[in-house]
Amino acid sequence: MSQIHPTALISPTATIDDSAVIGPYCIIGDEVSIGAGTTLLRHVVVSKLTKIGKNNTIYQFASIGEDCQDLKYNGERTWLEIGDNNTIREACSLHRGTVQDKGLTKIGSHNLFMVNTHIAHDCVIGDHNILANNVGVAGHVHIGNHTIIGGNSGIHQFCRVDDYSLIGGASLILKDVAAFTMVSGNPAHTHGLNVEGMRRKDWSAATIDILRQAYKVIFRSGMTTQQALEVLQNDLLPKEPKVQMLIDSLTQSNRGVVR
Repeated sequence: MSQIHPTALISPTATIDDSAVIGPYCIIGDEVSIGAGTTLLRHVVVSKLTKIGKNNTIYQFASIGEDCQDLKYNGERTWLEIGDNNTIREACSLHRGTVQDKGLTKIGSHNLFMVNTHIAHDCVIGDHNILANNVGVAGHVHIGNHTIIGGNSGIHQFCRVDDYSLIGGASLILKDVAAFTMVSGNPAHTHGLNVEGMRRKDWSAATIDILRQAYKVIFRSGMTTQQALEVLQNDLLPKEPKVQMLIDSLTQSNRGVVR
């Protein structure tokens, strides 16, 4: 039997795994599902239409699956999905999607959302990301995998933050952040590659060197985007498959990349 504190309020349409823990004064709304091993510590609200996977930990005063703040939202049935092994700290707010997009806000697995992080409607967030205190992520933003976003940063709607990138604290992101890059400032500019992050993942010196060359081609050579892509594809990609992530950052960007 799931461990539900007697002060918790649970909708009869909610589905809670027997190994989940629902702490004091939590509120679980309609059509919410909570997976095995997930813990809601205390005073957590999961509004409705939300699927939470396994082994997540959610701290007090988090608001999960609430109606979004988009003025176009008119009560439609939209969803929030959260994967496994996420830590959601105090006062975070994660909102459901809108029918103007795919009707879904989707969070992956193994993410850390520090205190007061906001994830707006229709965002898609991958795995192994760290969002520090007071990060604000506007609607329709896509965040990849293994990113770090410094505290008090804001990300404009429809931006992309690609894999292994790092955003410095108190930054304003108005364009897409390319894979592997470090950006900071208001508005943000690039400041090189996230080399320390690569070393911590035990990437080889040869891999890091080729990615450095690719970075210089894109951001420091003065080439047009098309010229840079030709060099990446013809000269560097055959030497290092990870260069494809930088190629994807350029070709999939709709807002232009932070430079």
